[in-house]
Amino acid sequence: MKVWIPHPAGVELLGEVPLGVTVEPWTDSAAPPSDPAGVRFWVPPFLAVGETTAMLARLPDVAVVQLLSAGAEVWVDRVPEGVTLCDARGVHDSSTAEWVVTAILAQLRAFPTMIRAQARGEWVYGDVAPTDELAGKRVLIVGAGSIGAAVRARLAPFDVEFTLVARTARPAEGVHAVRDLPRLLPTADVVVLLVPLTDATRGMVDERFLAAMPDGALLVNAARGPVARTDALVAELSRGRLRAALDVTDPEPLPAGHPLWELPNVLLTPHVAGSVRGLLPRAYRLVGEQLRRFVAGEPLRNRVVEGY
Repeated sequence: MKVWIPHPAGVELLGEVPLGVTVEPWTDSAAPPSDPAGVRFWVPPFLAVGETTAMLARLPDVAVVQLLSAGAEVWVDRVPEGVTLCDARGVHDSSTAEWVVTAILAQLRAFPTMIRAQARGEWVYGDVAPTDELAGKRVLIVGAGSIGAAVRARLAPFDVEFTLVARTARPAEGVHAVRDLPRLLPTADVVVLLVPLTDATRGMVDERFLAAMPDGALLVNAARGPVARTDALVAELSRGRLRAALDVTDPEPLPAGHPLWELPNVLLTPHVAGSVRGLLPRAYRLVGEQLRRFVAGEPLRNRVVEGY
């Protein structure tokens, strides 16, 4: 049985490999490492785009596609029947949560404005002070999964008030349903988007969503770009009523000259929340566990069902 992975370093990071299993790095789509026959377990590249799914047609024996990303929207409905699709839920919790906390603090404390002033050599105390602060803020986390829990844990010491939203309500955990958003948004100072991209969440953040947010509120998108309607974002943010921190955009990469680049109330980063030095060790620890489960005939973790 063969396993193909996208990183040569992953061979060592997998840990113990079951007997009879050969692990081969597939780093060049035009040059497979060996005959694709017998590849039963495939790990595609991190943040793969739609074209990558075409590589499935070259793997006639594949039984498991194990992603390195928490989102599976590129693969849903493209994986053949009978092939198990698993995501990397849990791998990106700490890194994405760190980005969210950093982005919130940077925007509230006006760091982008001061960084631009530093580049000009200007002391702008009189323009920015007093800045906003995180203490006392009401934070609405839309997406109460493992990353949402990690964000909450890291924000808890900042004396904030939390409201969590998921696809369906979990009253015992104090989690509201998505249908409650119109009632919850007007009370939120910070709205953090952590939902997967599905048919239900595509375009969730539209004109009505943004209009429901109170003046001065901060929208943080660490989910996927198409969760928010870009035209609605540009229109609302251009008015200066809201602020935003965006790690993802639609389109992505964001082209030069796009109006989002120019808005002073927008902090943009190039989809880096999960791209940290600790990614590969954590990711391949999961891949190794999944591989050993598969060979032993045990249930796999993180199976993607209905886009999640």
